[in-house]
Amino acid sequence: MAAATPVPKAASKKVRRRRRLLALLLTLTVFVAAVTVGAQFLKPLLGMDKVTDYPGPGTGSVTVTVAPGSGPKAVANQLQAEHVVANADSFLSAFSAAGGELSPGDFTFKTEMKNSDAVNILLNKDASKVMYFALSAGLRIGESLDAIAQGSGIPVSELTALSNSPAQFGVPSPAKNLEGFLAPGEYRFPLGTSGKDILQKLVSSTLDELKAQGVTDPVKQYQTITVASIVQAEGGQADYGNVAGAIYNRLKPGNTETAGLIQSDATVTYGLGTKTLHLTDAEKADKSNPYNTYANVGLPVGPIGSPGKTAIDAAAKPTQNNYLYWVTINLDTKETKFSSTLAEHLKYVDQYNAWCAANPGRCV
Repeated sequence: MAAATPVPKAASKKVRRRRRLLALLLTLTVFVAAVTVGAQFLKPLLGMDKVTDYPGPGTGSVTVTVAPGSGPKAVANQLQAEHVVANADSFLSAFSAAGGELSPGDFTFKTEMKNSDAVNILLNKDASKVMYFALSAGLRIGESLDAIAQGSGIPVSELTALSNSPAQFGVPSPAKNLEGFLAPGEYRFPLGTSGKDILQKLVSSTLDELKAQGVTDPVKQYQTITVASIVQAEGGQADYGNVAGAIYNRLKPGNTETAGLIQSDATVTYGLGTKTLHLTDAEKADKSNPYNTYANVGLPVGPIGSPGKTAIDAAAKPTQNNYLYWVTINLDTKETKFSSTLAEHLKYVDQYNAWCAANPGRCV
C-alpha cells in the first residue's frame, strides 16, 4: 500500500494580505517612476522647464539698440537672446501690463535682470541713472550739440571743440565739423560717459547706415550725406526718393534746363544762418555764400543738417525719374509736386502761394 502524499496547508489570511500589500506597493512604485520619467520627457516639449524670470538684479552691462519702428515682440526676443531676460513671452507680458510705449534709442541693461527692472529701463523710469537726450532729424550742428549738452550735462563748449576736430571720429576728410553725421534718435548713456564717446556713437550710427547702403568710399559718403541733408530739409518723407533723384538729375553733365544749379532755398538759408522760407533776389545772387546753390554750381560745401535714416537711404539709392523741379505745396501734409519743366513747376508754385495765402503767418 502506497504512502499517502502530504497536502500543503493553505496560506494563512495574514500571509495573503502581506503579499497583496507588497504587490500593491510594487505597482505604485512603478507607476510613480513612470509618471516622473514621463513628466521629465514632456516638460521640454510643453515648455514647462523654461525659467520665466530671473531673480535679479543682474550683473555686467549689455547695450541694446531699439531701432525706430521696432515692436515690443522683436525687442523682447533681442533681450532674451542677450540673456537680459529669461523669457521673451513673460517679459512681453510684463511690458504690456506696464502700459508704456516703446521708444527708439540705446538702452543699457544688466544680464539676468528681473522682467520688471528691464521694463523700467525701456520705459525710461530710471532716467535719473542715465544721460538722456533726443535729436530730431534735420537739426543743425549747433542745435544738436545744445540738446546733447542739456541731456548729458557736458558743456556745449567741450562738445563744440570735439565737433570741430572731426577727423578723430572717422568722418570723411572734407568735413570741417560733425554737421550731418550726428544721427537723429533717442539716446541713453551711463552717467559719466565722455563727450567723445557720445559723439562717436552718433557718428558711428550714421557711418554704419551709409555702409549698409553700400556707400563705403569717403568722398562718396560725404556727397551722400550732403544730398541727404538737402533731401531731409526739402521734402516730405514719402517723397525723399524723388527729391534725391531730382537733385542728381540737376547735377548731371549736360543739364541745360538748370545748368547744374540745385537751387535749394534750404541750403541758402543754412549759409545765412536763418530758417526763412523766403529769400530775396540779392540773397539768391550772392556767390560769396558757399551754401548758395542758386549762384554756385553743384553741391554746397557740406551738409546742412542731420539727415535721418530714410533720407540717407534715399540719397544713397535715389528714385530714378526725369524730374528737375519740386515744391512742397502744403506745409502741413508735406505734399510735394514734381515736374520736368519750369513752366509746369511754376504752376505748382502758384499752388504753394495759394496755400500760404490761406494760412497767414505760416510761410515766413
